[in-house]
Amino acid sequence: MTSSEHAPHGEHAQRYHRFSLDTRVEHLLFLISFSTLGFTGLIQKFFTSPFSQAAIRLLGGVESTRLIHRSASVVMMIVSAYHIIALLNRLFVHRISWSMLPTLDDAKHVYQDVMYNLGLGKHRARYGRYNYGEKMEYLAVVWGTLVMGLSGFMMWNPLATTRFFPGEFVPAAKAAHGAEAILAVLAIILWHFYNVHIKTFNKSMFTGYMTHHEMLEEHPVELTLIEKRRETPEPPPEVLRKRRMLFYPVAGVMALTFAFGIWSFITMEDSAILTLPRGETAQAFVPITPTPRPTPTPTPTPNPNQLAGADTWENTFAGLFNERCSVCHGQAVSGGLQLDSYANALKGGSRGAGVVPFDAQNSQIVLVQQAGAHPGQLTPQELVALIAWIQAGAPER
Repeated sequence: MTSSEHAPHGEHAQRYHRFSLDTRVEHLLFLISFSTLGFTGLIQKFFTSPFSQAAIRLLGGVESTRLIHRSASVVMMIVSAYHIIALLNRLFVHRISWSMLPTLDDAKHVYQDVMYNLGLGKHRARYGRYNYGEKMEYLAVVWGTLVMGLSGFMMWNPLATTRFFPGEFVPAAKAAHGAEAILAVLAIILWHFYNVHIKTFNKSMFTGYMTHHEMLEEHPVELTLIEKRRETPEPPPEVLRKRRMLFYPVAGVMALTFAFGIWSFITMEDSAILTLPRGETAQAFVPITPTPRPTPTPTPTPNPNQLAGADTWENTFAGLFNERCSVCHGQAVSGGLQLDSYANALKGGSRGAGVVPFDAQNSQIVLVQQAGAHPGQLTPQELVALIAWIQAGAPER
């Protein structure tokens, strides 16, 4: 836990080892995956923003943005699985207490800090290895990872989700996923960045060490234990060997279980239509008197002064369909129609071509929207823009 490196200036230049190399690499991978997920997720959530549209174009379009987002999620799942196994190794093999759990002392420290900030206390609280703020942030990451993982699974595998839960769980998961993403990004920017990189620039997660002065300022109780040699001693080599013989097989089984779970997560619905059970063949009932079709809503007349020809699939309609239609026509395919790419939108579904360039009245997406009362109903302005785009040739870029 400590380092006996002394600089020429004596005791106060001494450095104390705080984070191992594997912990620092784990933190770096988590930092990269979290930042990637936050960026690619928020530009999809707020796709109508000019910044989001520019960023999506820079990343190669909405399809490549989704691929980057999902790849980063796989990295975060692997890092989380490793963290669990490494934590159990420290607890069982090295018998290091889990110092991230809140204790009664943390409540006392909160009270002391509040009284000090109000001018009613003489000094701030004295912290051990982690203070109450760091513990709360750690638990928030654990909670956020669970919420994002569960809601992400429901969005990635909607058909599997609806085998066990009502269909409303899928759009609810999408709402929870986006809200938790905003909360997590704000927490990192407002809480973590301020406390670690602005209030004081703590380099220990990058270097692995803290100076005597830094320890005295941030973790004085832990420093006292180190200097009095009361920190938890490393077990004898023979004891460590026996514990590892017991733990490593268990860790191997856990690693295989995590690997199978992650693989199942990302491959369960490679294409949602492939996971649909084959329906039974039944003779269709043909009524003697055909049921009259509903009178379609009159087609709005596009305003020539609007952006006819300026909208494209990539800068407007890919994001619009992702927001309004992805639950039923994203990976899940309703009526054979999939709107996750330009090619699939042109191809259409069982009713015919979804988009027919230069012919809005024969484009099934327009006909369905004109009939009204659709779960992913566009606004009148969006429908006008859609018709204008199709009449302009439905340009992809």
